[in-house]
Amino acid sequence: MSRRLLSLLPLGLVAILASSAGAQSTVSLRDHISDLFTFGDCGQPLCLDVPGQHGNHFLPSLAKGNSTVISFLGDAIGKASGNVPVGATSSGATFTFVGGLPVKTSTSAGPIFGERSQTLGRGRFFLGANVTAIKYTTLNGIPLSALSLNFNHEDVDPVGEYGNPQFENDLIALTIDLDVNVFVGTVAFTYGLTDFIDVGVSVPMVRTSIKGQSAAQILPFGPTALHHFAGTDQDPVLRAAASLDATSSGIGDVVARAKINLGQSNRIGAALLAEGRFATGDDENLLGSGASQIRILGIAAAQFGTFSPHLNAGYVVRSGEFQNDAIVATLGFDNLMTDWSTLAAGLVSEFQIGEGQFTMPGPIVYDTPFSRQVPATVIPNRKENLLSATVGTKFTLRGGSVLTTNALFPLRKAGLQPDFLWTMGLEFSF
Repeated sequence: MSRRLLSLLPLGLVAILASSAGAQSTVSLRDHISDLFTFGDCGQPLCLDVPGQHGNHFLPSLAKGNSTVISFLGDAIGKASGNVPVGATSSGATFTFVGGLPVKTSTSAGPIFGERSQTLGRGRFFLGANVTAIKYTTLNGIPLSALSLNFNHEDVDPVGEYGNPQFENDLIALTIDLDVNVFVGTVAFTYGLTDFIDVGVSVPMVRTSIKGQSAAQILPFGPTALHHFAGTDQDPVLRAAASLDATSSGIGDVVARAKINLGQSNRIGAALLAEGRFATGDDENLLGSGASQIRILGIAAAQFGTFSPHLNAGYVVRSGEFQNDAIVATLGFDNLMTDWSTLAAGLVSEFQIGEGQFTMPGPIVYDTPFSRQVPATVIPNRKENLLSATVGTKFTLRGGSVLTTNALFPLRKAGLQPDFLWTMGLEFSF
């Protein structure tokens, strides 16, 4: 029964995720983000529906400054969708052959997001399917429910004396309440090419949904409101609202992996893992990162009775223009608690190499009628140095299948982060 359930689970994942694809808009999910910045009927973000020359005066602010924030938001969602953690390449007991007979090389069901040194064994297969649900809540530590941006007027004649004429001091203050959810169903396959080499592939189906509301308030500096969303200079409408509700579904970024066991004894082992994550997910619909990446890991593991610690450390090379390379490390353990249950826990980290490719706009500086500064956004610049705790369990079912449950808790708020994410799946080795 468990084998049949495992074989049907991938089909169920694909069906669930594909069911919403037919209802998707022809406009990409990334382009839909600009809906939160578009008010009235002029069809452009921050374009005011007023007669005369003032309707486009806030567009340069969007183009030169806070457009960075909009791009950063879209890239953060796409990168997060394309970098959902991939499970371990194997599960359950691993074997080698001595004198033609299979001999166990592990006791527990193995780690969940870390890697142990043992390989599957020549001719053995690993098949897994899991689902991961993520509700993102913060962007560089700022709650998605409390994002705020200020858009300033362009500098008109006399140029270089910002704040003159007086209406240059007008601002559009924007607050955003955003709800970003990603659901990933992944099917993974690994094959023991030899006793010490495993090869595998992981194929995700991703569903990304974004809901949000924005409220814009024009803050006139002088006694007359020359800028307004509707009405007249004498009776202006200075407040407007917009909303967003869009979803996309499809294949995510496919992962191919190879693991080489460099040496294994009853107590310790070492291995190398090479992993390529390819830009197969549609980044315009925020289903993938829009860039390929290669990860090389060194793996050290030990086994003391039922307790098996492991350390993974390596480097990630990313091809994306706005994505940094990183040093990655995972420190964890798995422990056989009973004949049918394993506890797995660890710390997962990533340290960005170099400065971030996105820089949040600096403060708006006014010269007249008095010198002052207004922040352009509450979102700070922050390196994407990530640290998360992960804890989960593996339960060996009748027939040899393994039920996996796991929760991951970010300990450092950088980039787009949830409060936690959960994963559940079935795995089988044969």
